[in-house]
Amino acid sequence: MTNSTAPTPYARDVLVSTAWVAQHLGDPTVRLIEVNEDILLYDTGHLPGALKIDWQIDFWHPVMRDFITPKEVSALLGRLGIREYDQIILYGDKSNWWAAYAFWFLSYSGVQNLKLMDGGRQKWMAEGREVTTDVPEVRPTVYPALQCDESIRAYREDVLAHLDGVQAGRGALLDIRSPDEFSGKVTHMANYPQEGVLRGGHIPGARNVPWAKAANEDGTFKSVEELRALYEGEGVTPDKDVIAYCRIAERSSHSWFALTQLLGYPRVRNYDGSWTEWGNAVGLPIEKTYVPE
Repeated sequence: MTNSTAPTPYARDVLVSTAWVAQHLGDPTVRLIEVNEDILLYDTGHLPGALKIDWQIDFWHPVMRDFITPKEVSALLGRLGIREYDQIILYGDKSNWWAAYAFWFLSYSGVQNLKLMDGGRQKWMAEGREVTTDVPEVRPTVYPALQCDESIRAYREDVLAHLDGVQAGRGALLDIRSPDEFSGKVTHMANYPQEGVLRGGHIPGARNVPWAKAANEDGTFKSVEELRALYEGEGVTPDKDVIAYCRIAERSSHSWFALTQLLGYPRVRNYDGSWTEWGNAVGLPIEKTYVPE
């Protein structure tokens, strides 16, 4: 007899548990990569065998506000000693914000064999699992050439063109920021004044679904049923073209992951310029719902 109460499986096999990772420590074909907002956390203790990626230094162009090229991504993975057939397991702090950002960026760059450790660093540490300060030795490889997948990235012009579809009900805009950022009450996330903008508010027609609503208290993702109710309740349905954004795309990568990898939404783009670009740009419309008392 089928158990009708069993949770619905996620659309894609892209999550592994902390227990699974613990069982595969030392497996030469499983490569752990830690990606944190706080780049010093890795040095205080990390999973045995885990490598470190600095999301800004390693992923961003050193001069232009853009990403490194697919050729440079191949070189980065080669320096880390990763082979084409290795299973890459990403994890990090902030309930996997930055690991999800790395998952999205590497997917955009054409990298395959990516998964997240569900719950990230938070869950591993809470369970008292093994950590080390030892940095693994790396034998460089030649990682194959890559090609960008532009279907999962949105640029400012794409968002502007998307507004007509949002108004007509064919598209959806998902703002992952806090309610106060969305309303325009504040111009930056709490404790991040350096990432403020000139104008507060949101992109016209956007629906506000803060990223944390997709996560449980231990940092793991909520079930398919809970995620579906969360997004569909705001009109973000799988039949629509969806663009997600936050301030620099780290929180929206978490929601992009939930929508595309866990729910199987076919057309979701991440706007990495996000509010730091839109809120500062000349000639772009905004909405603001906060009214000072």
